[in-house]
Amino acid sequence: MTLKQQISDDMKAAMRAKEAERLATIRLLLAAIKQKEVDERIELDDAAVVGVLDKMIKQRKDSIAAFNQAGRTELADKEAAEITVLQAYLPQRLSADEVLAEVKAIVAELGASGPGDMGKVMGVVKTRLAGKAEMGQVSAAVKAALSGA
Repeated sequence: MTLKQQISDDMKAAMRAKEAERLATIRLLLAAIKQKEVDERIELDDAAVVGVLDKMIKQRKDSIAAFNQAGRTELADKEAAEITVLQAYLPQRLSADEVLAEVKAIVAELGASGPGDMGKVMGVVKTRLAGKAEMGQVSAAVKAALSGA
């Protein structure tokens, strides 16, 4: 079963169970997936769906920071609850050590050295680690690997 199909099935289950908050979050996710499919005129695979999930989680983390800064804890709590629902669909993430090991292997494979090769390395890293690690963490690992190389 594809990730998109699992999300649709979970939406139906949330409807039956009358879980309003969870249902609303899943509907937002399905709407974002559908929007991307319509915009790009493609059928999203699991990796692309994970990309949509990552983007939505990042948006909610940014919103939480803004709401906390403004003293709107009830809105921050709502966003945190949405993150919890969204994270359930993410695959198991790599640990920081595993990310660093993967990045070092890619740097060695490409023969990259110095910060000037960051773009070349990130291009390969994004395709290999998409959905397996948070890109902010990956970017920091690439910088560390290239500065130490």
